This record gives sequence, structure tokens and C-alpha cells, in this order.
Amino acid sequence: MSKIYDTIIIGGGPAGLTAGLYSGRAKLDTLIIEKNIPGGQITVTNEIVNYPGIIETSGSKYGETLKQQAINFGVSFAQDEVVDMDLSGDIKTIKTKNGSYQTYSVIIATGASPRKLGFPGEKEYEGRGVAFCATCDGEFFTDMDVFVIGAGFAAAEEAIFLTKFARKVIVIAREPEFTCAKSIAEKVLAHPKIEVRFNTEILEATGDIQLRKAKFINNVTKEVTEFEAANGESFGIFIFVGYAPQSQLFKDHITIDNFGFIPTDENLMTNVPGVFAAGDIRPKKLRQLVTAVSDGAEASFNSEKYVIEIKEKLGVEKEVCEADKVSTVEEKTSEFLDSNLKAQLSEIAKRFEKSIELVVIKNNDQFSIDLENSIKEISSVSEKIKFSSYNLGENPALEEKIFLKNTPTVAILDSEGAFSGIKYSTIPGGHELNSFILAMYNVAGPGQTLSEEVLNKIFNIKTPTDIKIGISLNCTKCPDTVQSAQRIAIENSNIQVEVIDVFNFKEFKNKYDIMSVPALVVEDKVYFGSKNIEEVLNILSK
Repeated sequence: MSKIYDTIIIGGGPAGLTAGLYSGRAKLDTLIIEKNIPGGQITVTNEIVNYPGIIETSGSKYGETLKQQAINFGVSFAQDEVVDMDLSGDIKTIKTKNGSYQTYSVIIATGASPRKLGFPGEKEYEGRGVAFCATCDGEFFTDMDVFVIGAGFAAAEEAIFLTKFARKVIVIAREPEFTCAKSIAEKVLAHPKIEVRFNTEILEATGDIQLRKAKFINNVTKEVTEFEAANGESFGIFIFVGYAPQSQLFKDHITIDNFGFIPTDENLMTNVPGVFAAGDIRPKKLRQLVTAVSDGAEASFNSEKYVIEIKEKLGVEKEVCEADKVSTVEEKTSEFLDSNLKAQLSEIAKRFEKSIELVVIKNNDQFSIDLENSIKEISSVSEKIKFSSYNLGENPALEEKIFLKNTPTVAILDSEGAFSGIKYSTIPGGHELNSFILAMYNVAGPGQTLSEEVLNKIFNIKTPTDIKIGISLNCTKCPDTVQSAQRIAIENSNIQVEVIDVFNFKEFKNKYDIMSVPALVVEDKVYFGSKNIEEVLNILSK
């Protein structure tokens, strides 16, 4: 008999994670499906100071804590993308790229994604100066001028954050004043590195490889002004103009309003029994962290009551179920691996079908020392993870096998000592620890399942292809691209993937004029933005 979850939560932001921990605490067999890093949009927020009971924290730390709370209550995680569903019956089916799941109830918490303005140059220069995440890309604009487009809370907060890097920050707001709380607005207006231009809109951005010019219009006086970067310099444009609800996936299954939001009743149930919605996906007047977690708790509470009733109707007895998916490993910042992380890794390694080997190629610099120590620590959790280390030039046959080019690297070899196609020219910490663990799991087997359609596309790649992925360990969008590309490489020996920290390897960053991450480099052509496995395959098939 197929496993049936009590509740499946689609989306791993604050609303989804809160719904998960409340459901787990209620002893419901709960699965959270999230295609990216759990934490959602809050992970790119630099500072949280208005959440009751928390004086100050960062969005990434808050997301990590919330996720760990859910794990502590027995919640399972699947890093996957929902592609279809059947919500019509008492037992509902959620279809993902890697398989299908059954459940008695569903909580939709997919939230919203950043809106784009559509001005000339916005799309053309994304990754070359136009950005949507200050946390991910702010460091690329050190000692440059930066424009922030928007007048709300996100724009004001990110303008302040960008002053850590930028020479000057100019806020462009079409409104006559900020639309956020007066306290943060006053903070922006008083900042010595920030200039604010109200009643102003961007007309276009132009340049060559990078941004060089931008035009603006005062929507009151109609005066047009132009900004031009100093000779040899570029600049940045960060856009924070709100979020669009991520609801199109559900349009043929539940009611969606004219604005793309999912209406619910007072119990947060949609028009379909057993299907709930929580967080920014709902129509509401206040979209804040506190309302998202409130929705998550309430949706879980009402979902629990529904599950009890539907199980009684179907005559289902209470079951004790174990998670049948590999839980995504939580990142830690205080130390590389703490006891909890080691325990989780050890449990994952127990499921390895075969042994693997992690090989470090190093030189005598501090980066190599840190890389070797971190990989040695990872390998220590299981006898199925072998460890070896060589100095550059000490093992030329191995370096040739893993296509090494004089860069400190860790490569993953399979049980036969063959190169898996995966190497990291970075310490696999931060948001990329999950990617590295998944790579080991997929090389060792059983690995994440792939549909026959996706496998056929992977096997049809006959041309040897070298993929390089420029990442930052602070980037929340990078892991999706990394995990998609490395999954392809593991299945097809014609593909190899190298993950590179652009801030450790400036030569790589400068060679490809990278000003945003993730940056997927294939045959010297750069593709910016998060990519799922289908999108990576489409690039490789060109």
C-alpha cells in the first residue's frame, strides 16, 4: 500500500515551515515539499527587528531555526518541484518532478516572488548589473554606485543593507513618500550614503557587457535625467517593487482571484475540502513575517481537525510512519559540523548503497587547509565515505582524471574510483552543504528518482560538456542550479560540473564579468538566475 501522509505542505517559507512544525507537534505525518532552500523570501532579508520576542536576527538565521524546529517535531522534507496534482478526492495526489505523494490534506504556502518592472534593459542586464536580491548580490557592487527601485519596506531595508558595500545608494521611488513604516523611512532618509528621489521612475538601462547608463523621469515635472557611470566603471540597479503570488500551478484545481491570490474561508480552507492556503499566497492587507507564521499555525490547526474527520470517515487507524525521504541537511554557521549535523549525515550515509571517496587536491594556502579539514570532517561520519588528500602535482593521473586545472578542489569518486563528474572549488558550506550531501547521496545510491522523460533527455546528451557554476555561499538561489546540474552529471559521464565560489576565485568572476549568482557557464556562455533540471537540460541541448 502506498504511503499516505496526513498533510503535505507545498512551500517551505515561514508559513509553510510553521504549518509543518505545528503539524509535526500534533503527531501528524507531515511532508514539506520545497524546490529551493527552506526559509522562502525571508532568507534574503538582512535584518528582522519587528518580530515579537526577537530583538534582532537575520532572515537566513530565522529560516534555519524554523526549519530545525520542524525537523525536531519529525517533519520530513523533499527538495522537489510540484508539477501537477489531483485534489478532487478524499485522498489527494501531489505530483512532482521526481515522483508522486498521497495525502489527506494539503496546505499551500508557495508565497510570492519578486515582481519585475519590464523596462528596457531589465532583462538584458539581469546578472550584469540588474539584481533582485541584495543579500545574494550586494557584494558584487563594492565601491560602486547603486540604484534601488521601490518605496516599500523591502526597498528601504535593502537600501540600508547595500550601504555596506556601495559607494552611494540612490533610491528611486515613483511615490511621493515611502510606503513603509515611518521608523525605517526616517532611517533611510537620514543615512549619509543614501540619496532618495521621490516621484521618479526608471525609463531604461543601457551599456555593453555591463551597465553604463540609466535614464529616469520625474513623473510630476516630466524632467528626464540620465546617469552615466564614470569611465571604466559600472553600477547596479536593485529592484524591490513587491511580489507576485505563486499560484498559477493551482489555477485548474482551486479558485484563484483576479489578482492571482487564493481566497480562503475563516478556517483558511480553499473552495476544495481538505486544501488550505497560508501566507502571502492569500489575499490580505498585511504581508509580514508575523502574519505568515500566524497563517501557518492556523492552517495546521484546521488541517489537523480535517484529517481526524476524514480518517474517521474512511475508517483509517492511526499509523506510526517514518520519513521515506532524505531530510535536507541544515546549514550551520557557528561551526562546520556540529553533533546534530553529524548525526543527520550519519543517518543519510546508512542509506548509501555503495561507498564513495572524497578526494581533496590542495596547495599550501589557508583555503586548502580549511577545505581539507571540512571534507575530512564530513567523511568521518561514516565508513562508507572514504577520504584522501594530495598536494597539487603529487598525483597527476588523478588530476587528469578529474580534469583539474591548478585549483584546490574536492572531487567525488564512486565506489570503483571513477570520477562522478562532480567537483567543488569551494568549501561546501553555507547553502551549498545541502548540494554536496545530495551529490554524495546520488553518487552512492539509491539517489533521488528521476522521471523516464528527464532520464531520456539526460542520456541523449552525447557531446562532452564542461559546466562551471559560479556561486556564493550566502546565495539562497544557487543550490537549485547546482543540484540540477550535478544530478545530470551523475547520470551522464559526458557531463562534468565544477562549483566555484566567485569571491574566492576572482579570476573566474572577472573572466565572465559575473555580477550576480548563480552564474551557469556552458561553453563560455553565461546563464544567470536559478535553474531547475529542465532548464539546465534545455541549455545543454542548444
